Amino acid sequence: MLIAHVALAVPLPKLFDYLIPEVLANQITVGTRIKVPFGQRYDIGIVVNIDTTTEFDINKLKAVSEVIDHTSLFPDKLWQLLLWAVDYYHYPIGEVLFHALPVLLRQGKPARFSSTTQWQLSAKGKLFNDDDLSRWPRQRQLFKLLQQNTDDDLIQAASFSRSIYQKLQERQLIEQVELPYYPKSWQAETACNDSPLSLNDEQQQVIAVIQPLLTQFNVCLLDGVTGSGKTEVYLHTLASILAKGQQALVFVPEIGLTPQTIARFKTRFNAPIDILHSGLNDKERLQVYLRSKNGENAIVIGTRSALFTPFKQLGLIIVDEEHDTSYKQQEGWRYHARDLAIVRAKLDNIPIILGSATPSLESLYNAKIGKYHHLTLTKRAGNAAFAEQSIIDIKGLPLKSGLSLPLIQRIKTHLDCQQQVLLFLNRRGFAPVLICHDCGWIAECPRCDRPFTYHQQQQKLNCHHCDTPRSIPPQCPKCGSTHLQAIGFGTEQVEQQLKQLFPDIPISRIDRDSTAKKGALSDYLTQINQGQAHILVGTQILAKGHHFPNVTLVGIIDVDGALFASDFRATERFAQLYIQVAGRAGREQKSGEVILQTHHPEHPLLKVLLEQGYPTFATQALIERQATLLPPFSYQIVIRAADKNNQAAPKFLAHVSDWLKQYSDDASLWIFGPATANQPKRAGYYRWQLLLQHPNRRKFQSIIKELCLAMTQWSEMHTIRWSIDVDPIEM
Repeated sequence: MLIAHVALAVPLPKLFDYLIPEVLANQITVGTRIKVPFGQRYDIGIVVNIDTTTEFDINKLKAVSEVIDHTSLFPDKLWQLLLWAVDYYHYPIGEVLFHALPVLLRQGKPARFSSTTQWQLSAKGKLFNDDDLSRWPRQRQLFKLLQQNTDDDLIQAASFSRSIYQKLQERQLIEQVELPYYPKSWQAETACNDSPLSLNDEQQQVIAVIQPLLTQFNVCLLDGVTGSGKTEVYLHTLASILAKGQQALVFVPEIGLTPQTIARFKTRFNAPIDILHSGLNDKERLQVYLRSKNGENAIVIGTRSALFTPFKQLGLIIVDEEHDTSYKQQEGWRYHARDLAIVRAKLDNIPIILGSATPSLESLYNAKIGKYHHLTLTKRAGNAAFAEQSIIDIKGLPLKSGLSLPLIQRIKTHLDCQQQVLLFLNRRGFAPVLICHDCGWIAECPRCDRPFTYHQQQQKLNCHHCDTPRSIPPQCPKCGSTHLQAIGFGTEQVEQQLKQLFPDIPISRIDRDSTAKKGALSDYLTQINQGQAHILVGTQILAKGHHFPNVTLVGIIDVDGALFASDFRATERFAQLYIQVAGRAGREQKSGEVILQTHHPEHPLLKVLLEQGYPTFATQALIERQATLLPPFSYQIVIRAADKNNQAAPKFLAHVSDWLKQYSDDASLWIFGPATANQPKRAGYYRWQLLLQHPNRRKFQSIIKELCLAMTQWSEMHTIRWSIDVDPIEM
């Protein structure tokens, strides 16, 4: 008997064995979907292996009930990538494999385009004289269109009713035929429009280095200052790939933040480009998946989940803003799309380009030791000058919703010159705290023990940790006072203050709240790019990849919280965010100015960034990381646990710690904790974590693999929420 070892979409790190009936033996292969009995229901599974052995009593095995696919859904190299990821991230194989499929395929829908039906003339209709339909003009019009073999889209646009078709069918003049689906090829046409921008010397040198690296696996770190023309380098490289008839995968941190980049791609290339993002419905996502697998698109631009798109002939991967934390999945299977993209490129033996103005320290280290080709762009495209940077010490200064008088004066100066101003504050809402002025009561989320954020426009309180909304109380629930006050400020309050200061100037607030509606961000960008005096207020959405040619002043309102965070990666994230935000000023031929408000102007991080730039900061940070044996000079894994009684989670992690100390027998393994998470409570769960660190990745992985095997025997595994986060980026 043949046995199918099957992965199911369940949170268990195991395969399930099923008998393959003889009648289905020739229809099942590895990587196909089948339907199998599981408990009291039938589930869809993916075949991982087929052989004649099982560790169970063969007489008790259930049989496969249905075959959905007759060929594998996964190209060989993508299959290898997913199996590698299962081992590396220590995550259940079924959930990994199903995560890589569009929702409709997880539900059992066909993995192919369905055939279409089309109306055409019947044998009788081909001999028929349309003059005999003169009494029925709409029937005659449709008949003549079909007689002339008019394009089906034009016929649909004419909007003939169903009865018109039925009348002609009853006369036996037309018939409906089924047309099989044929993949559409784009390779025969010229893929690139002849309108590239002229390149400066640095861009030409970088492209000259990249070109010979395009024939096999290479990792290129494109380290270019903001505004240096990295996108133009991408476009030239993509043109070479498309000229060979190959496809390309381009990652961006968040699709909604880069409409300008997408527009440039579509303008440059005369080839089909698909966009993968959360705004697509399930049918649209499946269509992109199938077009890619058939080789019908030239480029797929997407966020991290685009990593699992199958391609017929993938020739290049580009990861834009490679440092961005959005590439790291923070729930469920905690993979890092950038890291897995590199593994995929290696398996496919194709090049990959990582681009950023502020590369991650891990990528810079890999470039330093020669694993990556380090390519730099130090000049802004079009001879644009770097913005002048300065600090306003706001100690003792009166502030209007966080705005100091010197900053307000500079805003006025730039607006008077018909320029645009960008104000950055990474805090949405009106105020982060609502407090009772009489008794000190604070409106807190009971599920997170954190203050609700006050949203004045929506007239509600919202927890930014678990997204729980609450209505605003009419009076203090503790003392009955109606003196409820908003403390602190967010983007809503800054926008309100600016409207009072500059009533005649259009203001756009761009944050997650204001851009929630589809198309809202594009509308804002259209208004901004009209070129008149304008103020932009927003969160880090404004920092990522946008080109604002008329912004000459960037004001960073409040950064002090980021200067004293407990996470060792906080300084790196702040440095990256500062450089990205500051880079929005002074594009093209206009000189720019960046002003940073702080209570700590002498902070060493600020001095390094403003006086010496990101490369010097990164060099110093790597020296500090090496001295303290922090990544990238070691490897980390966080095991997290959460419960509702604040007892089972720490007990479970203590069990993990004790097991590691007893069985790992490795002095290089560092164990920190168990300890409460930085945010101890979220959404009603008390959260704990155990931080593990080791200087050798291979040994570390071996230890965790043994731990996972041992944990399957522990009873407390099923009473708490727990997870393993390999290469964590947030503590």
